[in-house]
Amino acid sequence: MRTCGWVLLLVLTLAMGVPAPASAEESATAAAAAAPIDTVTLKDGSVIFGEVLEMDGGILFLKNPSNPDNLIKLKWDDVTKLVVTHPIPFHLREGTILNGTATSGPDRVLVIHAEPLKGTMEVPMSDIKSVNPLIQPSVIYVGNLTGGYSQTTGNSHLRNASLLGELVARGELLRLTMNVRYVYGDDSGAIITRNARATIKLDFFITKRFFWFTSAYFENDQFQDLKLRTALASGPGYQWVDRGDYEGISKDMTLYTEAGLAYFNEDFNNTGDTSSVRARISVKWNWPIWEDSITVYHFSEVFPSLQNMSDVFFTMDNGVRFKIWKGFISSFQITTRYNSQPAPGTGDTDNLYLITLGYALDTTRKR
Repeated sequence: MRTCGWVLLLVLTLAMGVPAPASAEESATAAAAAAPIDTVTLKDGSVIFGEVLEMDGGILFLKNPSNPDNLIKLKWDDVTKLVVTHPIPFHLREGTILNGTATSGPDRVLVIHAEPLKGTMEVPMSDIKSVNPLIQPSVIYVGNLTGGYSQTTGNSHLRNASLLGELVARGELLRLTMNVRYVYGDDSGAIITRNARATIKLDFFITKRFFWFTSAYFENDQFQDLKLRTALASGPGYQWVDRGDYEGISKDMTLYTEAGLAYFNEDFNNTGDTSSVRARISVKWNWPIWEDSITVYHFSEVFPSLQNMSDVFFTMDNGVRFKIWKGFISSFQITTRYNSQPAPGTGDTDNLYLITLGYALDTTRKR
């Protein structure tokens, strides 16, 4: 009996010492309470609570704990008072960076409590260029490498392989673009398709939008009787749309056009070689949507001869890429090539239909 009493006492002690599991509602409340609570007061007297994430380009971004998936955007000029309870960097227009918390002073003045010295400084809000901006690396790399392969054995012996690659390195003044493509196919060892293309282009930005390009285009195609097609070009270009120009679904869209002069040469296997001075007109459009889940793209180059306007070479890539997981992607691309004056015995138009798998690279920092 005494043993039963000790057992009962032990059970009661354990039951009283084990806390009850927190409800989902209590957990959400605790998480919200743990988030920094900053205060923004606007000109109209309204007060907004949340976490200050960033101020750049005259827009203040605030995260509300009750709805963290949606950011609140406020005009910096509409803010009269600001209290920041967690240390973040304040970038002043004259170049100084102060890291710390902030309280409000009179007449749109912030009192910044700088760390680690624990000193204070009064700064007019008009003198603040940005708050906690996302600093990008000096050079951003964006690109992808994809490939496809198929093979049959038994009654048929077919092999098809393709490799596509692109790399863009973008700095403040320079942009380097490299593009390669290789397509091969054979039937029982007899080649049925073989095409290789490589391009390289360097853009020098004179202003934020206006740039000057220099490019080189090389291509080989056995079934166009083409030993080597070469196009060396240079001229002006304009960046019509860049990342961040729009919001929402179009925030990462880019679009630019180019127009210049080119030396164009074609070396054939079984016929005379040709060379001419041509114009070069190019369009490149890239539209990543839904956080890069889907990317639609277009790239075209037109080379009309300045000596014979009926002599035109045209190449165009249209495609869509799908994000599978992290950096792994699949893509579908249609490439069209048109040559108004092809080699004898060959057609003027070729189409490539490519389905590939691969990996995409993007070093752009995102919050």
